[in-house]
Amino acid sequence: MDRGFQAVQAGVWAIDKPSGTRGTGTGVSAWSARARRGASSTLPAAEKTLDLARRDLTAMDDYPLIADHGLIGDFQTAALVATDGSIDWFCAPRFDSPSIFGALLDHRGGGHFRVRPTVEVVTSTQLYFPDTAVLVTRFMTEAGVGELTDFMPVTGGGIATTRHRLVRMLRCVRGQVTFAVDIAPRFDYGRESHETHLADDGIVFQGSQTSMTVSRISEPEDERLARFHVDEQGDFHAEFTLAAGQMRGLVLETGTAGPVRQVRVAEAWRLFDETVRFWESWLAQSTYTGRWREELNRSAITLKLMTYAPSGGLVAAPTAGLPEQVGGERNWDYRYTWVRDASFSVYALLGMGFTEEAAALGRWLRARVDEKAGGGGGGPLKIMYRIDGSSDLTEEILEHWEGYRGSSPVRIGNGAADQLQLDIYGEALDSIYFMDQRGLQAGHEGWLRICELLDWVTGNWDQPEEGIWETRGGRQDFTYGRLMNWVALDRGIRLATSHARPAPLDRWGSARDAIYNQIMERGWNPKRQAFVQHYKTDVLDSSLLRMSTVGFITPSDPMWASTLKAMDGELVTDSLVYRYNPEASPDGLRGSEGTFSLCTFDYVRSLALAGQLNKARVTFEKMLTYANHLGLYSEEIALTGEQIGNFPQAFTHLALIDAAITLDRLLDQHQGRASGDLVSR
Repeated sequence: MDRGFQAVQAGVWAIDKPSGTRGTGTGVSAWSARARRGASSTLPAAEKTLDLARRDLTAMDDYPLIADHGLIGDFQTAALVATDGSIDWFCAPRFDSPSIFGALLDHRGGGHFRVRPTVEVVTSTQLYFPDTAVLVTRFMTEAGVGELTDFMPVTGGGIATTRHRLVRMLRCVRGQVTFAVDIAPRFDYGRESHETHLADDGIVFQGSQTSMTVSRISEPEDERLARFHVDEQGDFHAEFTLAAGQMRGLVLETGTAGPVRQVRVAEAWRLFDETVRFWESWLAQSTYTGRWREELNRSAITLKLMTYAPSGGLVAAPTAGLPEQVGGERNWDYRYTWVRDASFSVYALLGMGFTEEAAALGRWLRARVDEKAGGGGGGPLKIMYRIDGSSDLTEEILEHWEGYRGSSPVRIGNGAADQLQLDIYGEALDSIYFMDQRGLQAGHEGWLRICELLDWVTGNWDQPEEGIWETRGGRQDFTYGRLMNWVALDRGIRLATSHARPAPLDRWGSARDAIYNQIMERGWNPKRQAFVQHYKTDVLDSSLLRMSTVGFITPSDPMWASTLKAMDGELVTDSLVYRYNPEASPDGLRGSEGTFSLCTFDYVRSLALAGQLNKARVTFEKMLTYANHLGLYSEEIALTGEQIGNFPQAFTHLALIDAAITLDRLLDQHQGRASGDLVSR
């Protein structure tokens, strides 16, 4: 490290030294959160006002669309890569760790790893290498065509590690392309300072708690293919000029302060081949052969990317703070595992034949049931956990970050973790029952824990709660929570009966019947001719679309038909579905939100089960047009059709899979009956 800014031997890197930088043996430059905020923190009041106005005017242009990203990962963490070649979201060593690159939530102070051609006129496109999570970004310029291939080699063994690799291969496929590379890490959400150290074959970024090494992909005989410098903030800048057929690049590794090393081109291609083979082999397990195979394969890969291998837990999304309304306050941290999401994922994964992943999620769920971490009035389960199963999710606000396109506050942690949401017991038991039907059965100890959980439900189902949407406006008697408690008891009774297990069936049965009667008496609104959100309102709620899919009511029941009709008039807009109307049913938060993509796919299932197959298929096909260029979905769709909310969202992709499988099955049955009618004639 004692070379500082001296020229590196062999002339591979031509080094430009900016004025005012330090070249000591302890590092080229240090960066701190205070320095990042810059002069605006000491401006006079009038100048501060002007500075904020300028920021407001430029905020929209400084951020890519949420949908303009692809996802790569290694089953312990993940990164978002924008269509302009920038990694603007990456946390390590885990999904829920502090960020290294977070420009998606603060374009000035969040940090990024950007790769792009140096020319101004560029057309970029993105695709996944077929059947994999290897992301290719293509740049077309007047001088040539370049490719950036991003992937994370799979971390083996499911053992938690701090060391993760991210490979960025730069390739010229036609003509000549000069790539500009900018690496600007901001450890711990921009709160941890770092020093930058240069060496022959790469760079080391060293913070007080965090370290990261970037090694070059190169050959010993390279001749001045790159030149670089480090600026006053300790950010690295380089240019690579490549001719057709040449490939070079960089390998980022977290959790290490070196030594850097030369990564030969052949080694990079070997990592690429191994990663491609892994994904092709994994996807080959799929048993789905229906009408929407490509869309379901991409959703399955996306769910796999959001799985934390050491525990089997599935994050709701790999991001935090992306807004449900741009400029609003509905910005949450989704980098955790919800009992609800994990339960729903079991259906989707087993439906496509991914038994190992479903079993891992089942083990994660059973571990939470066994430990009863919730305790107290919140019940034996918490609604969400960290990906390792721990339950400390203290919510805090990053005051120094402006948020995506000015959407503040930026929250990390999640204050909803301690809410009472009664529906999670039904979702957990339904998934356990579903696994049981497919041979993944609980043993004796598991059954005892299930009985304890159902005994708690029997004594606690009839109370107000916060509900599935985690409202912060006070507890209510939510119809959906009651519905899923009915499901919990129903599935427990079925499990006990089918396996002749000891259980207080009379007590469980009485509670189940009481819930059914209460929903029919108090959850049904005669004026609306529909089931409503909670007992003190006439507001509709699309969570109740699951009433027919869980078997509480038959799809042909007139009460259900009129509920669907009412939802059509109030919650559905050109096939897209809102969760509920927050103006009519205040949820304790300002602003509005977009349509909820999970609910749209649930609507498809409900229509299909109700026999409205044509409408279900049109709705499904329309929804597919809202995917981004890679087939990924965020949480919600804005009025403009823009994707908003955390991205990509597991809820949406698992609901897509469920809807497609249900619709496929019913369309096949309908076509079979039609064919039979023709034969009989």
